[in-house]
Order: sequence, then structure tokens, then C-alpha cells
Amino acid sequence: MIPALDIDPFCKAFFDDPYPAHAAMRDAGPVVYLTQYDVHAVARYNDVRAMLLDWGSYTSARGVGISDFAKEKPWRLPSLLLETDPPLHDRTRKLMDKVLSPAAVRGLREAFADAAELLIDDLLARGTFDAVRDLAEAYPLTVFPDAVGMPAENRRFLLPYGNMVFNSFGPRNSFFEAAVADAEPVLAWVQAQSKRDALSTTGFGAAIHAAVDDGDIAEAEAEVLVRSLLTAGVDTTVNGLCAAVYCLARFPAAFEQLRADPSLARAAFEEAIRLESPVQTFFRTTTRDVTIGGEMVPEGTKILMFLGAANRDPRRWDQADTFDMTRRNAGHVGFGAGIHACVGAVLARMEGELVLAALARKVSRLEITGEPKRRYNNTLRGMASLPMRMVAG
Repeated sequence: MIPALDIDPFCKAFFDDPYPAHAAMRDAGPVVYLTQYDVHAVARYNDVRAMLLDWGSYTSARGVGISDFAKEKPWRLPSLLLETDPPLHDRTRKLMDKVLSPAAVRGLREAFADAAELLIDDLLARGTFDAVRDLAEAYPLTVFPDAVGMPAENRRFLLPYGNMVFNSFGPRNSFFEAAVADAEPVLAWVQAQSKRDALSTTGFGAAIHAAVDDGDIAEAEAEVLVRSLLTAGVDTTVNGLCAAVYCLARFPAAFEQLRADPSLARAAFEEAIRLESPVQTFFRTTTRDVTIGGEMVPEGTKILMFLGAANRDPRRWDQADTFDMTRRNAGHVGFGAGIHACVGAVLARMEGELVLAALARKVSRLEITGEPKRRYNNTLRGMASLPMRMVAG
């Protein structure tokens, strides 16, 4: 029998401290039933990863949020990456993998590294700053839109846009309503920036639109893919950078380890993604009757995957709640897994590595100087404010 739990994973109390509920779900069994939302959930690592890898049994095409696209009209246009399955997904993902190829990303490394160095120098000169606004948001909003080929004006609209999109994966609660309250100008701006004539003739945006000329996609699809790239390339990086700096400030021994060996910057960012899991949840819908842990779940069932709980599952990770950049954290699901793994992960990883490497070389001490404030979102785990001080080293 599938355990029924009275847990609300979309409320402020849960967002403030999700870990007891994560443990309760993992301990209750491989699959649980969340009575408040009439959905099933998986929180153990093995079950979450198995679902991510089995798109045939657990479809994304009916929405990766709580809404079932087979039963209701979506609030927004479905993502051509996250919310399609093969064969359509193969076509769009192949294009995006080409646009974000290792060679294309390597070509950005020098400019991204220079921007990271300048940012850390500026923050050191200031001494005290807000690590969310002045670092985690400032860096991606500087380098990523340039790589896409976007104009400089109104780039901060990317933050409320991402907040809307990721809130929409949950229920129509107060967080969703607040996110969409002033949606019109943000959506109009993002839609305008997705068009070919708004973008430079170089960059990721131009490369996506060039596929229209090659006959690979339609013009309308190109615009949707640019919008998908804007969400994939900003929010995960913002929250990942914030998580990494937050971890290094809370674990001084780890920061000293990074300072001694800046080549650990990539591993430090990866471990922060595992431990803090900026993307906490996604839904899938069963395409057939499936068996999870010996329990049958019928076709058409919405299942909530707790990526954050899987990434701290003690069945998979030793000392799962500890930040350890030397652990073998390959296989974490912070960026998803399988065919729907985050298309922006390659950029996020490079940005995280470059910022943390600059920190390691230039900074001797990181301090949290005020009470961190949580940013509430139905899908993302991040902060609204993180007051900090950095001392040069």
C-alpha cells in the first residue's frame, strides 16, 4: 500500500526547511501519495533517477508542472525542450546541443573569465555587498545575454520572467499569483527579445534562428527555443552561484581547501548544486501502469520528483548533508538526467567554475554579515538576499 502523507511542498514553511519532509518521504517508501494535491511523489535517489531516465514511461509532454496538459490548457506555451518527448524533442534538443556545443562554450571562456575577475575585484573594493544581487545575479546577467546576442537594456526582466516560469510548475498559489501579477510588460519584453531582428547577428540567438534558414525548425519554434534558453541559462546559474558562495561561507575549512587548490572550483560548484539543489522538483506523468518499489501506479498519474531530496539521500551519499567538494558527486540530479537534462548546464558549470576560481585566487575570507532571506518559488530554491563581506588575500 502506498503511504499517504499530509505534506505541502509548496508552502512557506516547507521552503524554509524542506529537509525533515524530504526525510519523511524517503523513509515512508519508494513512492508516496501527497493528499493535499492528489499527486504521487518519489524522493529517493534511485527512484528519481530511474524516472528521469525513462521518458517512455514517465512523459514530460503532459507538462513538467502540476497541470496535466492532456486535461487542461497550459498557462504558458509548453517548452519545446522540457515538455516534449521524442521525436519532436530529438529535433529541438539536437539543435540546442549544437548551439551550446563544447566548442561554442569554450569560445566564450576567456570573456567569461575576464568578467568574473572584474566582478570579484569590484566586490573586494566594496568590501560588503549582497551576494544575491551583486554577485549571483550580476554575473550571469552580464555574460549570458551577451552570449545570446541580446541588447543591454532591461536585462533584469530575465529574473521576473524566470520566476514566473518556474512558479508556474506548481499550484496556483500565492507565490504563483505574485509572480504573474505584473507579467504583461515582462512577457512582452521577452517575446520581443526572442525575435531574430532583436538579436545580434552573432551569438546563441542568431544560431537558433539560422536553423530556420536551414529548414530545421519554423520561425515560431525558433522564438520559443530562444525563450527556453533564457530560462535555462539564467535561473539555474543564479541560484547555483548563490548556493556555492553560501556553502563556502558556511564551511570555512572548505573555502581554505579551495584557496589552496583553485582547480577544485568546478568540483565546489558541482557539490553546491548537489547539496542545495537550485531546481528542487519537477513532475512527470505516467504513460502506462507502472510499478515503483513493488507498488502499482496507474497510467495518467502525476508524480512529483524531489530532486533536492534525492541529492541528499543517505542511501546514495555518505554524509549527505555535508558540503564536501572532494566527494565523487557525479550522478547527482541537480541538473536533471537523461534526455531532458538541463540544456544550460554546460554554461552554468563554466560560469560557476570561473567565479569560484576567481574567489579562490583573490579572497582570503568570506563572511555572512546579516540574516539571509529566502526567495520563495514553487520549483526553485534560492535566496532573495545574502549580506556578505569579502577580504582580499
